[in-house]
Amino acid sequence: MAQNQHRPLTLRDVSEASGVSEMTVSRVLRGRGDVSPATREKVLTAAKELGYVPNKIAGALASQRVNLVAVIIPSMANMVFPEVMMGINSVLEDTELQPVVGITDYLPEKEEKVLYQMLSWRPSGIIIAGLEHSDASRAMLQNSGIPVVEIMDVDGTPIDSAVGISHRRAGRQMAEAIIKGGYKNIGFMGTKMPLDHRARKRFEGFTQALARSGIEIVDQEFYSGGSALAKGRDMTRDMMERTPNLDFLYYSNDMIGAGGLLHLLAQGISIPDTVGLAGFNGVELLQGLPMQLATMDACRQDIGKIAAEIIADRTSGETVRHDNIVELLPKLTVGDTLRSL
Repeated sequence: MAQNQHRPLTLRDVSEASGVSEMTVSRVLRGRGDVSPATREKVLTAAKELGYVPNKIAGALASQRVNLVAVIIPSMANMVFPEVMMGINSVLEDTELQPVVGITDYLPEKEEKVLYQMLSWRPSGIIIAGLEHSDASRAMLQNSGIPVVEIMDVDGTPIDSAVGISHRRAGRQMAEAIIKGGYKNIGFMGTKMPLDHRARKRFEGFTQALARSGIEIVDQEFYSGGSALAKGRDMTRDMMERTPNLDFLYYSNDMIGAGGLLHLLAQGISIPDTVGLAGFNGVELLQGLPMQLATMDACRQDIGKIAAEIIADRTSGETVRHDNIVELLPKLTVGDTLRSL
């Protein structure tokens, strides 16, 4: 008897518990409409009490698809991608589709491995961060035969659909605001660009806009790994020590920007008059800081929602509500750390 304690439940178990045939149980659990409400309730109650979960793989053999949406993102270590996931889930929870998440750590070889494993389960759709992929990953995506939505970025050519912002435009917009504030000596701190393509594109747009006004980056530093707040604090301290004439610090994300802000405040430096600061992402968590950091909202939750809507529409056969490329416009928030002249 003990050997059977952990055997998987079957339709027969539900049939015996509810007192109806296995065929009827199957109809109810597949959502077929040709079952009376009383019988449906009896079966669902028995299944719930038993803890029975249908075998979706068996049901998927005929369709060659399971009701899963592969969501492949680089990280869950900060607030950026959890907010994207909130947007995705808010749409898919009203459908039969269920998101499953794979993490790549910004590594192309890991993206290949995660994508291979995800596609082997024959999901109904893929939501994947970024437009840059290895040749192997691109081939898998192109030949998957399912809807593919690349998110967070529209600066490039998508494989199928894309939802995001133009990071080059965001960089230019921030540079224009800094120039308008009268700042001249600018330092930049950010993630290592070869791994974070979106940060690289913002930096490109940022430096191009500065160059048009005859301004160049005076100092720059890049980091990877570790606590973002601590990294921001330490990089800011080191940069201000070696280049004390800086009057503005631009960070590739809000978390390292917050670390820099806390360091400058501890040093008694006047913000934004002596030194201005700005980050990127519009992280709501940081609104409790002594000063509101200038930043840009990257529309993360909306990106997740629209990507999920595209997948849900295309898998259900309904009219797709969006174009295959959806560009959202980030909003600049000046906050307390960017001077406006």
